[in-house]
Amino acid sequence: MQTRALQAYFGSTHAVRDVSLDFPANEVTAIIGPSGCGKSTLLRCLNRMHETIPLARVEGEVLFHGQNIYSPDVDPIALRRHVGMVFQRPTPFPTMSIRDNVAAGLRVQPGERLDRKQVDAIVEQALKQAALWDEVKDRLKGSATGISGGQQQRLCIARALATSPKVLLLDEPTASLDPLSTQKVEELVYELRKSMTVIIVTHNMQQAARVSDRTVFMLSGEMVETASTRVMFTTPSDPRTEAYITGRFG
Repeated sequence: MQTRALQAYFGSTHAVRDVSLDFPANEVTAIIGPSGCGKSTLLRCLNRMHETIPLARVEGEVLFHGQNIYSPDVDPIALRRHVGMVFQRPTPFPTMSIRDNVAAGLRVQPGERLDRKQVDAIVEQALKQAALWDEVKDRLKGSATGISGGQQQRLCIARALATSPKVLLLDEPTASLDPLSTQKVEELVYELRKSMTVIIVTHNMQQAARVSDRTVFMLSGEMVETASTRVMFTTPSDPRTEAYITGRFG
């Protein structure tokens, strides 16, 4: 996935400014920067979630398998099956069971309809991928809101994984979690790179250093610098990056 001269606006507010980036396949890319720098807006542009906000618009290109996702012939709902997203706060569907939450994305899949046995197999696989199966396998018919916040967030990750996405977008996925749940999500992110591209927005630089292969630093809507995570955190090339990483602002 790549962006080319990407610009994003909220009305007259210019939130993302001329960002051209490559997100390498089967790697974890972390996007860091102070609050309000455009990290989450950039992320939401990658699966056309930004345009769902009133008065929001995008210019430039986002390329997925070489095709601009903002082309008129691209269906955003179909796109989101391939470019999944997990938000900052757990968002399980409150009226659905744990099983039905994971299966929710399968209902809008085109083509042949899956029978119950096939759906159950996909649900089990997604929950195993999200390291949640052993904790919920005996309560799949129970409410998704009856499990802990950390489990709910991993459930949302399982829901995103059920459609076998090629790219997974994570917007500060551990911001509202306790340390143990955070560790489980980080371990999961580390594992997922084997089968997909992961892009994670985080305000936690230690987390970026732990889970990512590459890091992008943003400031005031601009991409200041991108490099391998090791290089970024040891020898950043831009003094603004160094100032942020060493805690002098942000």
